[in-house]
Amino acid sequence: MGATEIIFVFIIYLLLFGAKGIPSLAQTMGKAVRTFKDASGDIQREIMNTSQDIKDEVNKVSKEAEDTFKQD
Repeated sequence: MGATEIIFVFIIYLLLFGAKGIPSLAQTMGKAVRTFKDASGDIQREIMNTSQDIKDEVNKVSKEAEDTFKQD
């Protein structure tokens, strides 16, 4: 979301719920941002783990092929 969308949502929320609703809006937005960051971090870790597993497997196959050719 861009700055203009955030301001627009804030103004609509302010009109609907008044100034007393601002703390709950901030809390809800904070939780949403934290959840998004956690999820994106989990996805990034999963990608890194998978890529490391692939690298390990390629290295293993490469070493086995190298050992096979050395024996000939």
